[in-house]
Amino acid sequence: MLDLIAVLVAIVALVAALGLTGYLALLNSAARKRGVSGNSVATYVRSRWPVAGITTAGALLAWLLTSGGGFLDVVAILIAAGSGATAGKALTATMDRYRTDK
Repeated sequence: MLDLIAVLVAIVALVAALGLTGYLALLNSAARKRGVSGNSVATYVRSRWPVAGITTAGALLAWLLTSGGGFLDVVAILIAAGSGATAGKALTATMDRYRTDK
């Protein structure tokens, strides 16, 4: 049962981390198309890439750890929960920063 919980938490964390990565990629693409007027957005996106990379790597590591025993499942849950929460908070902050319906 613990293994199933660890796998589910790792998958949710990976989805959140990939969501952040995808959103940053979309923002970066739009900023490059705008040229000079998109420089501030491109700078912000460049500053957020490390967060996206670390949370994605953490979620992938957690998913790999789920194939171990009970102790590794607990470690995987902790890593995945931290990665998912960080990615979710970063995604929410980025979306709020560039939301146009304010």
